[in-house]
Amino acid sequence: MLYKTNIIIEKDENGYYAYCPELPGCQSQGDSLEEVRENITEAVELYLETLSESEKQALLNKEILTMTLEVQVA
Repeated sequence: MLYKTNIIIEKDENGYYAYCPELPGCQSQGDSLEEVRENITEAVELYLETLSESEKQALLNKEILTMTLEVQVA
């Protein structure tokens, strides 16, 4: 079965870090964007394999919104 989920990827001096907000604790890392994408895909697949169908539906039914926020600090 095909599932859609959101992935957040952050880059810093150590490489890339990815996590799935809908799946608590589901995270991975990699030295390149390609590597972190492969790693988080595997992590999500393995995570979902541990869940019942009702658990999958409950976790993946969340609406995740992202935005850029600009603030001014005095």
